[in-house]
Amino acid sequence: MSALTGRNALVCGASSGIGRAIALGLMEAGASVWGLARSADKLAALKLTGAVRHDLEDLDGLPRALAGLPPIHVLINNSGGPPSGPILDAAPADFEKAFRRHVLASHRLVQLLLPGMKAAGYGRIVNVISTSVREPLVGLGVSNTVRGAMASWSKTLSKELPPGITINNVLPGFTDTERLAELKAAMGARRGVAPEQVERDWLAMVPEGRLGRPEEIAALAVFLASPAASYVRGQSIAADGGRLSGT
Repeated sequence: MSALTGRNALVCGASSGIGRAIALGLMEAGASVWGLARSADKLAALKLTGAVRHDLEDLDGLPRALAGLPPIHVLINNSGGPPSGPILDAAPADFEKAFRRHVLASHRLVQLLLPGMKAAGYGRIVNVISTSVREPLVGLGVSNTVRGAMASWSKTLSKELPPGITINNVLPGFTDTERLAELKAAMGARRGVAPEQVERDWLAMVPEGRLGRPEEIAALAVFLASPAASYVRGQSIAADGGRLSGT
């Protein structure tokens, strides 16, 4: 029997990148997986157990969007980050939009799904955030701010959840996704250099010497969703090829 046989999972941002890899990884571990994303076509192509087409900025619509789901035991909070740029250039609305999509949507999802976890005596909440929780990344002002808020929210919640229901954070480093390609292009344009130069500068900080693969990040998330991680709670764990300098 696989580790997550008989468990139901909801993966946000499942249509691409790290979210897609996590959804597929949870399926391989035996879970029934519902993907949530704005792109119905991409979700359908994954052939998951089910799909929820929804924009996480629509908090009021979340109860309706989830109404047809069975009790969910594993929640993966994952969403594309805010646009890049210096924090001094950010407008208040930029922070509000990002906070709503990440912190408020995650909080509302937990409130809606927690009763099912309590009834089952099993719950795993895994937040895909960023290494900027530990070390802010240059040129990602709004993202750095919101990711830090997510980590604080998660740590606070870890003290309130009942036994058997855990929450942890995965902190991906530079990972080969569409999102990273967009960041490379945007940062290169601002610096007046090619995206390839931006990537070389990033990799100079990574002892492993390469970008991470979505499947590598997913493996950590699947572990945290499994019974084997039952005593891991309130932690932020990096998968970054050794880039972070702190312990």
